[in-house]
Amino acid sequence: MITPTPRTVTLLDVARAAGVSKSTVSDALQGSGRVAETTRDRVRAVADALGYRPNSAAQRLRRAGTGAIGLHLPRTATRLDYYMTLAFGAVERAQEEGLDTVLLAPAGGGAGRLASRVDGLLVIDPESDDTAVPGLLEAGVPVVTGERYLGPSPTPTGAVVCDNAASLTALLDHVRDRGARRPTLLAPGGTSAWAEALRATAASWGTAHGTEVVLHTVPFAATPTDTEAATLDLLRTDPSIDAVICAPDGAAPGVLRAASALGRGVGADLLVASCVDGPAPRNVNPPLTAVDLRPAAYGRACAELLCDILAGRTTPDTVRRHEWDLVTRTSTTGL
Repeated sequence: MITPTPRTVTLLDVARAAGVSKSTVSDALQGSGRVAETTRDRVRAVADALGYRPNSAAQRLRRAGTGAIGLHLPRTATRLDYYMTLAFGAVERAQEEGLDTVLLAPAGGGAGRLASRVDGLLVIDPESDDTAVPGLLEAGVPVVTGERYLGPSPTPTGAVVCDNAASLTALLDHVRDRGARRPTLLAPGGTSAWAEALRATAASWGTAHGTEVVLHTVPFAATPTDTEAATLDLLRTDPSIDAVICAPDGAAPGVLRAASALGRGVGADLLVASCVDGPAPRNVNPPLTAVDLRPAAYGRACAELLCDILAGRTTPDTVRRHEWDLVTRTSTTGL
């Protein structure tokens, strides 16, 4: 058993204990170089047992970097649980790499100043009309986007994407299987890849099934008050609507309020579901069927790709997939 030493443990201490060179220890701990997996695992185990902690200042000097990454979220993110959870996941993964995370102001900043403050950037759900995004993509540092960027600027260095068409298709298939024949989608406004995929999928699914999906656009960050008003208008205008799928995060409880006001039985003659799971869909009565986008894991995946690019563990232009889950609850099952 290796006993931790009372003084500061150095790379040389780890090298001696592991029986390898100092450069091998450095490569193993940074995930770089041509180090066999068995050797890499042994070096990391020895480093942990000795209590080795990397000198972050020295690491920054060696790579001529700042030791920080930037995080850009949509303008409405601070009101949405999804983005806050995603941000914590990204920060946690960056910390594991010895990197701090700087939350960028929605308005962005000068690309030159930005490049001198961070080693790379995470840009989450970039909208093609967000005037800050082009400057971020041209900041001179690697950029990873959460979802694809549909704007005209240079493409990001990498991306982590969800199959948003598949997730909405799964919801529509589910409510159809439960008997719905006149579904509606409270679709998000905006020009993000997520919003555009949902609107396009609603149309294509309706064509494929010979059943119109009633499309009603609400703000990207719609509140329950917004969706209550929209649902009241829809159901009063067209009482044959028998399923409401609400896209914006945290806004679906407004659909329940509207259904109650009109005497519609949620889970019986009106099915209700959400495109984004979270505290609101889980904690209302009845609980809402929803797509779990696993935001904390998504944030970690975005940060991990950026870390891998910065460390040379993967190549630029890498696109990774992030998985989602459909969680069925009483609002559509009636059980």
